[in-house]
Amino acid sequence: MSSTAADVVRLLTVKGETLAVAESLTGGMVAAALTAVPGASKAFRGSVTAYATELKQELLGIDGELLAAHGAVDPQVAAQMAVGVRTALGADWGIATTGVAGPDPQDGQPVGTVFVAVSGPSGAGQGCADGGKVEALRLNGDRAEIRMESVRSVLALLLRELASEQTGNERAQDTERNGGF
Repeated sequence: MSSTAADVVRLLTVKGETLAVAESLTGGMVAAALTAVPGASKAFRGSVTAYATELKQELLGIDGELLAAHGAVDPQVAAQMAVGVRTALGADWGIATTGVAGPDPQDGQPVGTVFVAVSGPSGAGQGCADGGKVEALRLNGDRAEIRMESVRSVLALLLRELASEQTGNERAQDTERNGGF
């Protein structure tokens, strides 16, 4: 079990928030890492493994024109996957992975091109208006290494967002206690 996954589950549980996962190149590995954590059911709602491009549109609501123009390996697709799974599964947070693990390039992108995304409650994080953020990765290694690093990266991104939200809330509470704004 990953310590990052355990930290994610712990923070979500403490906050009383939930998580949903949308995966493509990782094929369920993110969900597996999370559900390996004892007590994950308190925070983990479920996952959608949309490996086929058309399933991203049908199940997660990804813009068909975006998919037609850029393919599935695109930062906007990753962002929409995170929002889509969060909405579809009724979670506070959504995370997503899309990319090329190999052995061949896909959608004009070389092997090792990966996008990971997080979508959180409004006002969370410093990314999009919905509390979202996307990171572009250029990973080296074989297929298994690229997939494992994608799992680690998306969980680390979520953990940073959860920790920064917690820090922001703690600052707000401290300001209120000390009479400031």
